[in-house]
Amino acid sequence: MIENTFGMDIMPENEHDRLNALRRYKITGTPSEASFDGIAKLATQIFNAPIALLSLVDAESVYFKANIGMGTTKETNRGQSLCSLAILDKKVTVFEDTLKEDILLTNPNVIGDFGLRFYAGAPLITHDGFMIGSLCVIDKHPRVFTTADRQILEGLARTAMDQIELRSSSIDKIDELEGVNITMATMQQRLLELNDEMELANDELYRTNSQLNKSYDLTVLLNKNLKKSERRFRSFIDKAPIAFAILTGRELVIEVANDMMLKLWHKTEIILGKPLEQALPELQGQPYLGILDDVFTTGQNYIGDTAYARLESMGVLGDHYFDFTYEPLKNDEGETESIIVIANEVTERIKRNEHLEALNYQLEIALKAGELGSYNRDIRTGKMDCSETCKLNFGLTKNDRFDYDVLMQSIVPEHREMVYQKVQDAIQNKTTYHAEYLIRWPDGSLHWINASGLPKYDAEGNATHLIGVVADITKRKNYESQKDDFLGIASHELKTPVTGLKGTIQLLERFKDKTGSDIISRLIDQSAVNIKKIVTLVDDLLNMHRISEGQLHLEKTTFKASKILTSSCHNIISQGNHQVNITGDLDADIFADEQRLEQVLVNFVNNAVKYAPESREINITVEQLQDRIKITVKDQGEGINPAVQPFIFDRYYRANHEGKSYSGLGLGLYISAEIIKKHGGQIGVDSTVGLGSSFWFSIPLPTAEK
Repeated sequence: MIENTFGMDIMPENEHDRLNALRRYKITGTPSEASFDGIAKLATQIFNAPIALLSLVDAESVYFKANIGMGTTKETNRGQSLCSLAILDKKVTVFEDTLKEDILLTNPNVIGDFGLRFYAGAPLITHDGFMIGSLCVIDKHPRVFTTADRQILEGLARTAMDQIELRSSSIDKIDELEGVNITMATMQQRLLELNDEMELANDELYRTNSQLNKSYDLTVLLNKNLKKSERRFRSFIDKAPIAFAILTGRELVIEVANDMMLKLWHKTEIILGKPLEQALPELQGQPYLGILDDVFTTGQNYIGDTAYARLESMGVLGDHYFDFTYEPLKNDEGETESIIVIANEVTERIKRNEHLEALNYQLEIALKAGELGSYNRDIRTGKMDCSETCKLNFGLTKNDRFDYDVLMQSIVPEHREMVYQKVQDAIQNKTTYHAEYLIRWPDGSLHWINASGLPKYDAEGNATHLIGVVADITKRKNYESQKDDFLGIASHELKTPVTGLKGTIQLLERFKDKTGSDIISRLIDQSAVNIKKIVTLVDDLLNMHRISEGQLHLEKTTFKASKILTSSCHNIISQGNHQVNITGDLDADIFADEQRLEQVLVNFVNNAVKYAPESREINITVEQLQDRIKITVKDQGEGINPAVQPFIFDRYYRANHEGKSYSGLGLGLYISAEIIKKHGGQIGVDSTVGLGSSFWFSIPLPTAEK
């Protein structure tokens, strides 16, 4: 009775005819009658599988041998064996991971102690199309089985079937010959006893001789088929996608070496038939000839992993690395006759690894020199792989736990949302993450951290990791604070004398035409220009100090957009060097601090003149959007490098303009950004190198603001 664990019909439609075919080949009892040690060993070597099976499937049972020639025949219920599935399809049946196959989840070979996780079986197909068994490889670990692997297994199965058919035909003829011999003996006895039946015996002998002649012709044909099968097998070896060779005798004569092995050795077919020591003289002094001799004498296989060897190519010895296997082939008495060599060159992989190790070492030195800590955060789990320097920057030792939760708890509450949002923006927009934030160490002290990183994505585009570096910038922040304090005090102290000096120069301007001296007039004009620059610098310093102290106050009123646009461009228009085009909704109402907003526009326009002097046109556009109003100042200058655009609104930041010198402290855009933020708006820049820049800001409409 068949015990079926697959939940499906495992009986072929022509089961009766298939069983007759199985009996016809006289192998219904056990596969031990057809020994295929060489094919099984080759299968395990080619696929690097621990077990190869040759199975035959009758009405209720499956008879099989594992690693043929190494044990007795086993029998199992047909409904529990995966081989019964292999005879349902003429193609190779493959289960790369049996635990992912619903029909196998109740099979005792899969869920039982044996733990079968991988199966690949090619059916044994007779010349008239019946599948009587299978040749398969199995493993207790999942694995990938490629199209090339399937073709190789099919080729081995065809070779096995060819030998089965040849053996079956030979057995039939041997039986027939034995019958003929019995008949001849009987007839000879009758000739001795019955002279009167001589003529009849002669006729019978004639017929017997005729049968013998036919048997001889058939034997010749079988030998031809056997040679054809051997040629097919040799062709299969030559074209196999692995480096394969057979070394015969203790002299290690190269009997077989396929194209890949010859290429690996840097040799041609001329070395076939020569001892390995003679064919590859460069192996002298290397361990491999000794290892091969040990394999031959002990009968134990040898596996080499990334083994180093020096081989000759074009008369030059080169360094190479290989993964290889030496497998002894034994006769019926267990004596080693030959050694199978299977090899794979991994030189490029080793060189790449060495190069990566060198790069990693250089990176490690660079990180230590820069006091940078590296981290690798798993976005899905929150776990972080951090360097020792990274943990030190957060006041931790190298043995302390440090994951995403610990990181967020160390950040002061007022900075956590900012850090979280910047990380999310980098992940969603696939951009660089950059943030500066304040943390509290376990000892209670406060420190500033500068963090950067890049998200890593899987094949489906899902963010999996955030990888980057962190630095302790507490000293820099303290220096900035001290500098801000100094500049604040200095600007306050300078304000009074500068204001007095400005008034004096304005008074002098009234009398310059009465001096009667062109030199004095020019000096007064130059002084007026310079005092204007000084006033601008002092105002920037005072504004920056107010922002740092949280004392930037707004006095909001409602006014038309055209009012600040005209006033902010008056100075540039009056000079006559640039054409200012103002378009859009000029009658739009704005609810804001008019003086501060004009300060932002003046800064945008002055920057367009300063950094894009060749741009004779400056375009200003007013757009009234759904809930805000947006003003854009566009020039046609050289544009801004995308790498510096994220930092252009930072305090004291000035973009590098090679070969050019510009005045200023780099505070204008920073102050402008703080003014817009104070209004609850947004500020930004859109720029392409060679196509100019567009600086813009947007603030809520009066209805939205109120």
